[in-house]
Amino acid sequence: MIHENVELHNVAELRPAGGGLRPQRVPEEVRLQLNEAAQQRVLQPDNCELRFVCESGDARVTLSSEGQTEVTVFYGTFDARRRHLVGREPVTISQPGPERLKDLDRRYWKDLPFAPQVCRLVFGGPQRSPVVLHEVSGTDLRPPRPEELPTVTYLAYGTSITHGFDCRAPYLSYAAQTAWHLGADLVNLGVGGSCYCEKAFADHIAGRTDWQIASLALSVNMQGFDLEEFSRRVGYMVRTVAAADPDRPVACVTLYPYFRDLGIDNPERCYRVTAEQLRQALRDAVAAAGLQNLHLIEGQEMLTGIAGLTFDLLHPSDNAMIEMGRNLAGRLKPLLA
Repeated sequence: MIHENVELHNVAELRPAGGGLRPQRVPEEVRLQLNEAAQQRVLQPDNCELRFVCESGDARVTLSSEGQTEVTVFYGTFDARRRHLVGREPVTISQPGPERLKDLDRRYWKDLPFAPQVCRLVFGGPQRSPVVLHEVSGTDLRPPRPEELPTVTYLAYGTSITHGFDCRAPYLSYAAQTAWHLGADLVNLGVGGSCYCEKAFADHIAGRTDWQIASLALSVNMQGFDLEEFSRRVGYMVRTVAAADPDRPVACVTLYPYFRDLGIDNPERCYRVTAEQLRQALRDAVAAAGLQNLHLIEGQEMLTGIAGLTFDLLHPSDNAMIEMGRNLAGRLKPLLA
């Protein structure tokens, strides 16, 4: 999305809020059709980016947050080593030019997915409240050109694991790590605790034209559903997303290893299905769809051991996320070819 002189990436719509504009990852008409938790999750700006090129180096971005939001700055793929914590009061972030990168000969970066002159303010991390954009200004400010950005966009839908909960930075989620290894842009549609494979979400993903490959991690959030409803929802999502364009590969990922695989259950809930039943239902849905661009990936092959889990035995640690991203990218890369 181009807004004035900048690009907002992983942003489907800007809505008035808090004296400015709030980026959200799905359009409002889609958001209001989701479950209550997902309606709030899609307002969290994980892996949303504000991008621009400013040769003069005097760019200024004024932001606030509905709570606290972390902002990590990159120039292209290069970490600028600048971290900002934005709170409820508007704060202006000044972005000088990329210093030494200005002298880097093009032959050293021409094969990188991002040109080094592209300043990227990446939102998300441990603090991820909805963010509000108030103003962007600067001399010679412009949005990046297509040749300065990745040629492939990877879309990821899933639970808090996709969303990036428990990661120390937005670039450490497995979705971001997968994009890194693919040299791709990332559209992160993770919805922590509320990945329910809703028709509105399936239709939205299918109708987008801004991605070339997708993964659907379906879905540990749906343990409370009976098997019939789980199968119905999953079946609709995988068929709808994959059938929208036969040239776009869609990979469905079964449940990653977690506490129920270790004989531990949640004493507060009485689940009606086992983890293996959910995995098998997704396998069956992929097989029943019969679409050549629809693929199955076993989550237990992406996260190969429990040592990388955090203490809740559900969410992967940073180390595990890195492993998952490397493994998933290895499976997706041949599909792009």
